[in-house]
Amino acid sequence: MPKPPKRIRKPQHIKQTIWRIFSYMKGYRLHLCVSVLCILISAGASIAGTYFLKPLINNYILPFVGQQNPDLSDFIFMLSVMAVIYLSGTIATFAYSRIMLVISTSTLFQIRTELFDKMQSLPIGFFDSHTHGELMSRFTSDTDTLRDLLSQSLSQFISSFVTVVGVFTMMMILSPLLTLLVLLMVAVMIFAVRTIGSKSGMYFQKQQQAIGAMNGYIEEMIEGQKVVKVFCYEERAKTRFDQLNNNLCHASTSAHTFANILMPTMGNLSYINYAVTAIFGSIMAILGRLDLGTVAAFLQYTRSFSHPITQISQQFNALLNALAGAERIFQLMDELPEANLGQVTLDRSQKPPMWQFPQKNGTIKQIPLQGNLSFEHVFFHYTPDKPVLHDITFHAAQGQKIALVGSTGAGKTSITSLINRFFDLSSGVITYDGIDINQIRKEDLRGTLSMVLQDTHLFTGTVLDNIRYGRLDATDEEVIHAACLSNAHSFIQHLPEGYHTMLTADGSNLSQGQRQLLAIARAAVANPTVLILDEATSSIDTRTETLIEQGMDQLMQGRTVFIIAHRLSTVRNADQILVLEHGQIIEQGNHQSLLAQKGKYYQLYHGMFQLS
Repeated sequence: MPKPPKRIRKPQHIKQTIWRIFSYMKGYRLHLCVSVLCILISAGASIAGTYFLKPLINNYILPFVGQQNPDLSDFIFMLSVMAVIYLSGTIATFAYSRIMLVISTSTLFQIRTELFDKMQSLPIGFFDSHTHGELMSRFTSDTDTLRDLLSQSLSQFISSFVTVVGVFTMMMILSPLLTLLVLLMVAVMIFAVRTIGSKSGMYFQKQQQAIGAMNGYIEEMIEGQKVVKVFCYEERAKTRFDQLNNNLCHASTSAHTFANILMPTMGNLSYINYAVTAIFGSIMAILGRLDLGTVAAFLQYTRSFSHPITQISQQFNALLNALAGAERIFQLMDELPEANLGQVTLDRSQKPPMWQFPQKNGTIKQIPLQGNLSFEHVFFHYTPDKPVLHDITFHAAQGQKIALVGSTGAGKTSITSLINRFFDLSSGVITYDGIDINQIRKEDLRGTLSMVLQDTHLFTGTVLDNIRYGRLDATDEEVIHAACLSNAHSFIQHLPEGYHTMLTADGSNLSQGQRQLLAIARAAVANPTVLILDEATSSIDTRTETLIEQGMDQLMQGRTVFIIAHRLSTVRNADQILVLEHGQIIEQGNHQSLLAQKGKYYQLYHGMFQLS
């Protein structure tokens, strides 16, 4: 059996969360005022209509008893007035429900937009530490609970509160003694709400977290189905899913159990309250302390009083659920964005493009974009207790090919991630054309770089759109030229609609090699100054790799290129080969010099040939 979930505290910042939700409604102040007015009219109509029972019974119904031909004209007039009051209440109810629907959809539109915009500014490390399913739940289940709060629960909560206050006032006017009796029963109801509602809120938050965990696991299993089947992981996958599903089932069952028993409990307490009030009201009427109309109106108010309290208790659960979801949304919004403190920009209007380096005296120093990269005593760790790179020092001149060789986990990809400023180095300096990359704005820095990763990601759209993703203003001719450069043009022409073929599900209708060719074409159309190839040809067969070597050579001409490869045959022509082991450069040189050293590279190189 899985371990029981740890105790989760209730929302920590309820007031701040509520005010933050309302801050998104600033543009709808008039709508909110009209909505509140309609709520007051709706509640007032219900209260006023109930009070009419007293004059109807005392002034009309009781006097008609025993009369043969009573005059019903005034009675009919009173009924007509009651009908108008109730009709106005119905119209007001429809109006505020419609207005709140408009406000809720518009507010959620703003929140989703801000949430998505925030995700675009978060660092890579954030996504490495959160599952996709967990992040998706912020856009789905969490926003759904917030929508229910804004469109229904909020207006019903206000309406119920106004009704309770109005009914209590009328009850005090009719009979303070019976009102005191009702308040005693209300105290019992409030105790039930607090006891049951607190349990419900705790389990609703557990449910939200369990949903996020399960969604993340499902997404991982869907993406990794080939791996699951190849390694016969089905039973283990089902066991793990059963654990997550069991956690969700337990949290959801507990949450909805407490939520569902609250309404029947409140309903039965209200019936008991009505019965006790009817008994005492009848006794007082018999003793002449109250008239029959007052008793009838008071009993109706008793039902009207307990019903909104029941509604408040019901909305209390929805409020807790929504606030739990809202806090998760706002927690994501409050995540620190990717730091971008650079002041150096790139002017592409000049030929060649120029770095614009502001000086202390107010002038701008211009430095031509060349692609010279230097690492000087660079140390890096993802977490303080797990160092990754140790004292990395090397220089990559313009147009050079730098190969990074080493076993898995040696730090090869970490070096390229630091060049892109996906992460900030712990100590040391990385310079780009003599400029500390921390001084360069990330947009301008990354605009000069292009990457081809081992794991290719294609977007929903045409082949043309996916290649153009490398440079959005590229013309169709430039896209086709890039495809020809990477030797992707041939297979694209054989697709059903050529460059206009739609790709879905990450390009599942293409082979892995074809997807990799599109990624190389995407990098080619970007026309980068620095090109990073992270196992770019690992998914391409030997024949295809041979076909694109010429195109790759053309693509790499005049560019600073970093190549990460396990096939040592692909790095023989590199100007520098860096051999990494445990985050350190243990050997450095070209192919011939490293072979002459007969060190680690020599062993790796001859080992590859023996394997082949």
